[in-house]
Amino acid sequence: MLQGLTHLAREARPWTFVEARNLLARLLRTRLDTDAERDLAATLFEAGRFDEAVASLPALARPVVFQCGYGASGLPHLGTFGEVARPTMVRSAFRALTDDRIPTRLIVVSDDMDGLRKIPDNVPNHAMLLEDRDKPVTSVRDPFGEYESFGAHNNARLRAFLDGFGFDYEFMSATDNYRSGRYDAVLRRMLERFDAVQAIMLPTLGDERRATYSPFLPISPKSGRVLQAPTLERDVEKGTIVFADEDGTLTEVPVTGGYVKLQWRPDWAARWVALGVDYEMSGKDLVDSIRISSRVCKALGGEPPETFTYELFMDEQNQKISKSKGNGLTMEEWLRYGAPQSLAYYMFGSPKSAKRLYFDVIPKATDEYLQHLDAYNRARADGSNSANPLDSPVWSIHAGAPPERGSPVSFSLLLNLVSAANASDKTILWGFLSRYLPGATPQSEPLLDQLSDFAINYYEDFVLPAKRFRPATDQERAAFADLAARLRALPLGFKDAEAIQNQVYEAGKAGGFEPLRAWFQALYEVLLGQSQGPRFGSFAAIFGIAETIALIEKALASPPT
Repeated sequence: MLQGLTHLAREARPWTFVEARNLLARLLRTRLDTDAERDLAATLFEAGRFDEAVASLPALARPVVFQCGYGASGLPHLGTFGEVARPTMVRSAFRALTDDRIPTRLIVVSDDMDGLRKIPDNVPNHAMLLEDRDKPVTSVRDPFGEYESFGAHNNARLRAFLDGFGFDYEFMSATDNYRSGRYDAVLRRMLERFDAVQAIMLPTLGDERRATYSPFLPISPKSGRVLQAPTLERDVEKGTIVFADEDGTLTEVPVTGGYVKLQWRPDWAARWVALGVDYEMSGKDLVDSIRISSRVCKALGGEPPETFTYELFMDEQNQKISKSKGNGLTMEEWLRYGAPQSLAYYMFGSPKSAKRLYFDVIPKATDEYLQHLDAYNRARADGSNSANPLDSPVWSIHAGAPPERGSPVSFSLLLNLVSAANASDKTILWGFLSRYLPGATPQSEPLLDQLSDFAINYYEDFVLPAKRFRPATDQERAAFADLAARLRALPLGFKDAEAIQNQVYEAGKAGGFEPLRAWFQALYEVLLGQSQGPRFGSFAAIFGIAETIALIEKALASPPT
């Protein structure tokens, strides 16, 4: 499915393809040892002979590793989802660019061996969590009482959600990586090159922390807590360190087997080396950390991955989204009001620009996604269209396989239809939709049916509580009466939205509204109880001419202002 697209991927404009091309350049620069190998790869790739390049250069046959991390000390939120969705999109672009000849992996690592330093605000049983404070998250009791640990609970939440979206990923637990031996080689190397790592890390720290800093955080054999304890002795041959436990007892532990974990910047670098990470994305708050971890990675003999820095999501108060605060949207909340595709679209757009992640972004994101999908499918049906299909956001959102059908009705129109019809029951809504779309059923229009559920939920939770109808002014009443007369003159069952919109324009112009947007604002405020809405002609076409006239007459029956 992702083969035969190399010529398009080379020219595609979205940031995902820019990143894919950067990643391919890194691959050729870091994996091939000689100029002859690099020249051969460049020649074969330029000719589109990817299978020959991979066959003749074994270093290219090793999977390209995309990696992202998850902080398991708090419940997953939509920012967490974006950390998986965006690399997935770059991975699809890379597969298209390389004709899907170079294997790829996406690894999601949960930092569940981190000590629980701060108790999240949005979980129960705080007293119990305080007792387990500073223990690895996988050793902290689950405050929900559902799993063997808080880390296991949060990991399960994350995986269930990612699985629900159909992500192709490999989940790794940092606790398992430390205990299973997967990190043993790089941990021993960290011990061997302790002084080199310290030379990188210490200048980045304040005086007080510098005096006691060690890249190794021992886990107390007595309390089970992750300790910020200095390394007093090192034995490279035995692979051990000595530290003072909480009671002052000098204790020797191996750096392997899960007896220690690394400070987070050295941990990041060690992970890149141990897992052979080629690509990772992170927020702008981690720019310095990438720089420092990259230096540690090189000190360990590794090559830092290709990186991409994105802007952070903000809540309604323009505060950074935080797992521990639980501010912004949860995954469950978005999926109550918006289609999964709209969430992926929101993650795709302008990753280098800060964006609000709150309820009011959902309708706009949904309708923009639908517009792009319609445009993509129109272009796909038109063989003469010269546009690059890979430029469409929906190509990246759906990993190269966008659905062939979207929704014939926008989300904003559905919201206003629910509002005007007071349709808290979806069967009422479908009564209008099936009349507007003869033969349409929930089975034949599954996305429209799904959007109907979202529209009802969104309307009841956000629109209805804020509805404020106002009486019409004398000028508006005259224009409403004119519009009603124009609509009565239309043929029975008339559904031409553009023609209806023209009549709305004419009524506004005849009513002397200048600018005309004041006329449309009056329509929304008087008839729908809100300050804005969709194209009124489209709304009337779906709602029905007779029903729209009745809506106007109801408004005219109210006393004027």
